[in-house]
Amino acid sequence: MIMEKVNLTSSVSEFILLGLSSRPEDQKPLFILFLTMYLVTITGNLLIILAIRSDPQLQTPMYFFLSFLSFTDICFTTTIVPKMLVNFLSEKKTISYAGCLTQMYFIYALGNTDSCLLAAMAFDRYMAICDPFHYVTTMSHCRCVLLLAFSCSFPHIHSLLHTLLLNLLTFCDSNVIHHFLCDINPLLKLSCTSTFVNDITIKTEGLVVLVTPFLCITFSYLRILTAVLKITSAAGKRKAFSTCGSHFTVVILFYGSIFYVYLQPLSSYTVRDQMVTIVYTVLSSMLNPFIYSLRNKDMKRGLGKLMGREKS
Repeated sequence: MIMEKVNLTSSVSEFILLGLSSRPEDQKPLFILFLTMYLVTITGNLLIILAIRSDPQLQTPMYFFLSFLSFTDICFTTTIVPKMLVNFLSEKKTISYAGCLTQMYFIYALGNTDSCLLAAMAFDRYMAICDPFHYVTTMSHCRCVLLLAFSCSFPHIHSLLHTLLLNLLTFCDSNVIHHFLCDINPLLKLSCTSTFVNDITIKTEGLVVLVTPFLCITFSYLRILTAVLKITSAAGKRKAFSTCGSHFTVVILFYGSIFYVYLQPLSSYTVRDQMVTIVYTVLSSMLNPFIYSLRNKDMKRGLGKLMGREKS
C-alpha cells in the first residue's frame, strides 16, 4: 500500500503555471513590468538596509526590525518573481513537483515572517508612545533579538507543517495551476484524494497564525490612538501620527490583500484572486521602501546621508 501511494503521488512530476495571461502578446510587456518592479524592490529595500546600518541615529528597535523586514521582502519577492520572469519568456511554463513545494514553503515562511515583524514593529510603537518611561528597558537589544528570532523561526515551523501535509496528497489528474505561483488553495483543488486534514489545519492552525499578529497590531494601534488623542499639543499629535503612519499604511496594504484571498472558502477561490495576490507578494514589497522613506523624516535623513556618502 505504501509503494502504491508513492507511485500515485509521483505520477505528477511537474506542474504547469498558467500565470497572469495566456496570450503570447502579453508575455513581453508583463516580463518588462515585473522585471522593473523586481529591480525597484531589490534596490529600494537594499537602500533602506544600508541607510539603517550606516546611520548611528537609526540604531533603534524600530529600524532594527525595519531592516530585517526589508531583507525579508527581498527574499520573499525573489522566491516568486524570477520564476515568473522565466515563464513569461518560456513556451513551457512548468515547475517541478519538488520545486513547487519548495516555493510554497518559502512563500508561507517568509510571508508570515513579514507578518510577525509588522507585529513586533507595532508593539515597539505602542511601547514608545504609551509607555515611554519603560521603553528602553522593555525594548532592550536582547528582547529585540528574541522577538526577531521568534518572528523568523515560528513561521518556518508553520510552513513546514502545511508543506508536509500537502506532500501526503495524491495528484493524479490535472497538473495545471491557475496561478503564477504555487499557492496552497490552487494545489488543494488539484488533489484527487481527500483534503479534509489540510482544510481543518488551514481553518484552525493556519487561521490562528494569520490572525494573531493582526490582532496584536490592532490592539497596539487602538492603544496608540487612545494615547495620541489625549495629547494636548497639536505638534505632539502630528509627530505621533507621522511616526506610526507609514507602518500603519504598510499593515493595511499587506493584511487587506491577504484577508481578501485567504478568508474565503476554497470552493470560491477564482482566477481573480491571483491579481490580489500580486499586492502582498510583489507590490507591497516594492512600495514598503517608498512608504517608509517618504513619510518618515529619520529615514529621509538616513537615505540622504547614504546617497551623499556614495556621491562623495
